[in-house]
Amino acid sequence: MRRHRGVTREELNQSAAVAVAVLLGLGLVTAWNVLIPGVAAWENTVGAVVGSLRLTGPVAAAFAAWVALRKRRARRRRAPVPGAWRALRAPLAVLLVVVAAFGATVLVLAVRSALSEQAGRLPPSGLAAGAAGLTFFVALGWLAGWALPRGITPFAVLAGGYALSQWAANGPGWAERLAPAIREPYDLFGGLNPEAFADQALWLAGAGAAVLLGWAAVVSRQVLPALAAAVALTAGGAGVARLLAGPDRPMAAKPVAYACQEWPITVCVHPGMRAGLDELSATFITLASRLAGTPGAFSRVEQHSRRERPDLAPGVVPVHVDDLRPGYADRAVAEFTERLAPPCPGTAGGYREIVLAWLRGDPIPAGDLPEHRRAAAWFSVLTEQQRRDWLRMFFTDFARCRLATNHFAGGNSHFSPPAPAVRDVYPVNPSPGYVPSR
Repeated sequence: MRRHRGVTREELNQSAAVAVAVLLGLGLVTAWNVLIPGVAAWENTVGAVVGSLRLTGPVAAAFAAWVALRKRRARRRRAPVPGAWRALRAPLAVLLVVVAAFGATVLVLAVRSALSEQAGRLPPSGLAAGAAGLTFFVALGWLAGWALPRGITPFAVLAGGYALSQWAANGPGWAERLAPAIREPYDLFGGLNPEAFADQALWLAGAGAAVLLGWAAVVSRQVLPALAAAVALTAGGAGVARLLAGPDRPMAAKPVAYACQEWPITVCVHPGMRAGLDELSATFITLASRLAGTPGAFSRVEQHSRRERPDLAPGVVPVHVDDLRPGYADRAVAEFTERLAPPCPGTAGGYREIVLAWLRGDPIPAGDLPEHRRAAAWFSVLTEQQRRDWLRMFFTDFARCRLATNHFAGGNSHFSPPAPAVRDVYPVNPSPGYVPSR
């Protein structure tokens, strides 16, 4: 059985196979959880692959630390390694295993995406940034395992790498710019910035190469690796300078070429979410018909980012659709209707919920108070047209939390319609069978 510095070749091959399987499994599971459900866009795939580094990066670092400590323990004396290349073969082999697992993850997700029509383009620099991020993790893990050849070192590296990746993804803006991480929830409208990914790849690859070359220079006691490490460090510094001088976020917001349905109202979504147009349109058509003739009326619905406050023309309303999980249209309508009227204190809040439930298409809530139950019963027996006429008359009261008992017949279902002399005035307390004149 051949040995490689005290470690059997068979053991190294088995460890590499296990590492590829673990990294591939973790990468697929993590990327799948990062994918925005229902979105058919290449940016979604790249964002998921980059997001998988939150777990695969620390695991890759722990694997590198384990191999490094085994190699360090196998050294019988503290003699220099004969040649920088021989010193680098082991960490480069670890890096090859890690990048191969990353490539397999990318391939699986790319095949999945290619089987359906995808919006946007695949930015190669995003994949390069992911591979460079793994290089950086491997370099740090290798250095830690070599410097501290203890059994607990891989576990400490795993914990520290995970903490570092979480901090980079959720920490200050400058940290997010330096790390190949995308803050969740991912903003599909922000787009991905290929230039920022290229700069991230430059600095991460440069920093990782500088660490490994510097280590090789120390263990081999040669000058050439040290010079190469200085060059790599310079390249990494250039990448950092470009990132810190760039925009606050690694995003590149651009005008979106909407996918739309245009009858009877226009509903527009991100092209990666065109699969949700039918259900979203059907839900908002019903809502638009109920709000017709009120200050809340609209004829066009546009999906927008939660991070922007667009200035839209009259009759155009923004909506937020984060994903296409079941119920996405109902969630978008519920969020939109909540903006029609602010939360109301006291009994006015119960009357507001009656109107909102009807607008959303939900069952009319009975409420906790007797007056709310009477109002709900009265509102429930009105026809659809009567409810729409009622809302046109009292929309301002609804929007300003002024609804009261007398808006709902005061609970008296036997209220008589007004006299003919005033029949053109909509009554405050209409009877269930009342139909206003036109």
